[in-house]
Parts: sequence; C-alpha cells; structure tokens
Amino acid sequence: MNTHNDKLDPTLEEILNLEQQVWTALVEGDAQADRALLSADFLGVYPSGFANRDDHVGQFADSPTMESYELSAAQLRVLTADIVLLSYRADYRRPGASAREAMLISSLWERRDDGWINTFSQDTPVDVN
Repeated sequence: MNTHNDKLDPTLEEILNLEQQVWTALVEGDAQADRALLSADFLGVYPSGFANRDDHVGQFADSPTMESYELSAAQLRVLTADIVLLSYRADYRRPGASAREAMLISSLWERRDDGWINTFSQDTPVDVN
C-alpha cells in the first residue's frame, strides 16, 4: 500500500465507483448529479471536440443519453495521493439505438476540498466486438 504525505492511495474500486456514478447520471438523465461529479474547470476531449462542464451537463438536459452501459478492463494509475488516472473500456447503448457502441476512456480524478472530482476525460471510439 503506497502513501503520499500520510494519505492512503485511493483504490481502483473507489475511483471506479465514482466513474460509474457519472454513467448512472447519463442513464437516469440526472444533470444535477452529473454536475456535482465534474469540476468547474472540467475538460472533456471527445471525437466531436473539446467540452467544458456546462457542455457535458447540457448534453442531456434532464433526459437520458445512455440506455445501458458496462465498464471493463479498468486500470488505475496513482499519480499522487490526490490525483489519479482511471482508464477503462465502456460498452454502451444510446436510447432508441439498436447497436451498441464502445470507447476507451481515460478520466482524471482529483481530491479537492469536497472530495474526489472529475477534472478531465478523453474518449476514444473503438470497434464493438
């Protein structure tokens, strides 16, 4: 178990649970929950371009953008006790879509005054197999 400045490193399970809360907000169309998990200075790098927190939250405006999802192959890189990089594969289906889609995602989580918050995310589309 590593420590930095007497803080325990976060676990993969802890950070993956936070990431799943973001996905659950997308499935439930819960803009308030989504906003609470993202930092005010959040940056998303997506195939469609750059996005800030308002862009991310505004994408669904209280209606779901995901019907279902499954996260797999999760890896956690602990950069410091307060900054971690979560990388994983997301397989998901959008509402009304017949086909599933998939992305490789990296999310940067930072421990700030109010706990862990997502400050950066990059999505890379991959073939569904």
